[in-house]
Amino acid sequence: MRSFAAKVKNELCRAPISRLCCARAEAYGVLLYCNTFTPSEVRIITENEDFAERLAKLFHKAFSVRFDRLPEENGGKGKLIFGITDRDKLSNIINILGYDPKQIMAIHVNFGILEEDCCRTAFLRGAFLAGGSVTDPEKRYHLEIATNHSQASREVSTLMEEMFFVPRTVQRGGDFLLYFKQSEHIEDFLTKIGAPASAMDIMTAKVDKEIRNGANRAMNCDMANVNKTLDAAQEQVSAIEALRRSARWDKLPEKLRQTAALRLEFPELSLIQLAERCDPPVTKSCINHRMRKLMEEAKAL
Repeated sequence: MRSFAAKVKNELCRAPISRLCCARAEAYGVLLYCNTFTPSEVRIITENEDFAERLAKLFHKAFSVRFDRLPEENGGKGKLIFGITDRDKLSNIINILGYDPKQIMAIHVNFGILEEDCCRTAFLRGAFLAGGSVTDPEKRYHLEIATNHSQASREVSTLMEEMFFVPRTVQRGGDFLLYFKQSEHIEDFLTKIGAPASAMDIMTAKVDKEIRNGANRAMNCDMANVNKTLDAAQEQVSAIEALRRSARWDKLPEKLRQTAALRLEFPELSLIQLAERCDPPVTKSCINHRMRKLMEEAKAL
């Protein structure tokens, strides 16, 4: 069965690859959040077949390059590995992204590539496809994107803030994470990067969860009330039985003895239900007053 994260990525991969600027921005996000991006190698590992199918088209559109290593060489199952090691291809990619291929590349974000809102959106989509995950909303709310480039992670956080997203940050081993814990933030982020149906799934799961929680609270409240009624009734039955064994019983007013008899006959009923069985029926206040008198008589024994 597909995970929720896989479902989200499959939806994102249906976004068209059309404008060159957006293709480069998305590929840039993939590179910054993939397994390896250095002047000597690009290596992207995924288990998502839709993302794997998108990668070749995306890099050809963005950089006019083809991968030197394709998943078919790995059997096409499990982890799908893409690689580029050809120096000319790598130099072309690095030049397009605005880095100097003759120097050791410091991995940071070239904001010049991300000036347009559509390109920023495409960049975050690529980052999530390569380094992102999201938890099934039926379990909990958590979305994260992880990279091993600390400077890039800080700059992507700044980019998100400019787009009115405020991710939390944490380091986990050698990875630097940006993440969201609130369902509304995850919904907004997924909608922005092109997964509105998945965002709606989170909203639906949240509503269902709130309905279930509300029903459970109501049930727990009802059970608490039932237990409280039964405990009080048992205490009243014990007091009445003690009265019946004493000389005080015959001295009680007829209405009190009738009320006592009803309680012994119907120990499971609430005071309202007991009041309705009186002949003639009385109010809850009246039956409560009679029961208090019976309890006082029992305590006086």
